[in-house]
Amino acid sequence: MKPIDLLGGMTAETFLRDYWHKQPLLIRGALKEVGAPADFAVLSELACHEDVESRLIEYRNGQWKLERGPFRPSRFKRLPASDWTILVQNVNHHLPHLAEILWRFDFIPYARLDDLMISYAPPGGTVGPHFDSYDVFLLQVGGRKRWQISTQQDERFIEDAPIKVLQDFRPEQEFILEHGDMLYLPPKCAHHGVALEPGMTYSIGFRAPTAQELATEFLVYLQDRVCMDGRYADPDLRSQPDPARISSEMVQQVGRMLSEIRWDEHTVADFLGHYLTEPKPHVFYDAPEEELDEDAFTEMSLANGIELDLKSQILYCNDMLYCNGSVLECEQADLSAWQHFANARCLEAGQIKDTMLPMLYEGYLAGWWYPLPLAR
Repeated sequence: MKPIDLLGGMTAETFLRDYWHKQPLLIRGALKEVGAPADFAVLSELACHEDVESRLIEYRNGQWKLERGPFRPSRFKRLPASDWTILVQNVNHHLPHLAEILWRFDFIPYARLDDLMISYAPPGGTVGPHFDSYDVFLLQVGGRKRWQISTQQDERFIEDAPIKVLQDFRPEQEFILEHGDMLYLPPKCAHHGVALEPGMTYSIGFRAPTAQELATEFLVYLQDRVCMDGRYADPDLRSQPDPARISSEMVQQVGRMLSEIRWDEHTVADFLGHYLTEPKPHVFYDAPEEELDEDAFTEMSLANGIELDLKSQILYCNDMLYCNGSVLECEQADLSAWQHFANARCLEAGQIKDTMLPMLYEGYLAGWWYPLPLAR
């Protein structure tokens, strides 16, 4: 069991047993070396892009105000000196050194890892007391921020507010986080953060889809894969005095037809492979601007290796591989190399087999990965 610096020297096994989904954890000095911080200048520039999810939250005169990006640069010139917060989702898709921070949380399966969201706030900036329905790590970068947390059961929100703010927040613990400190919160742990000095919160969030979402997406998945024989027929149909009534015989026959729909563990695993790697609606992959031909791609890859694009995700279950919502049909002999690619998010030159190159070239053309040392 290897101690993890991000967890203050705790092992993953201890954290998962004692804290994950169970209780908050404050980790002093969890991560101080973060590279170039994603400060207001960086976030405000990203928030002007069409392919970036961003929000601006202000609290003025006792009222919450929410604006969604993309923003015009001039919008940020009108901000006051305090009491606002800018939030940008999926910053890991745009800045490589921040993606590296996200993937350091690999003591949690990638299937659960969502994104690195960053918020910047001047003094007084807050999004109000609230709770999340998923686990989250809150890393303080620059400045100081006061966090109050509560295990309260009262989940009522302020009516008509554009964001979910708890109506009656009752703090039980309070912490002042400084640069490099991190707070882990399990789902439904109410929390309220207020910036004391200008600074950023790097939020590492995890996927926790609702049962309704999973059911809906699973039915969408099934509709393209279910093939059923036969057709509705009623050779023994009898006349009925009320022609607008749907007969019980029809209901029963259709019920019997629908009961033939089957799924098993393999079906569910295949659904999850597609669903969990499916890009979010705003995510697009850029084909290479100056496309390498297959020979040049092969030469560069075998010399330097290959790296996943920041927006790409590969997951696998048993001998099935999935990337960005699609199945990767690989040779059985290459499976372990592809699984390594999924786990490490890169392939070193010596790990690339000749039989992998055709599919690797296709993925390169789609913008899913690229040979080093090409820039992202």
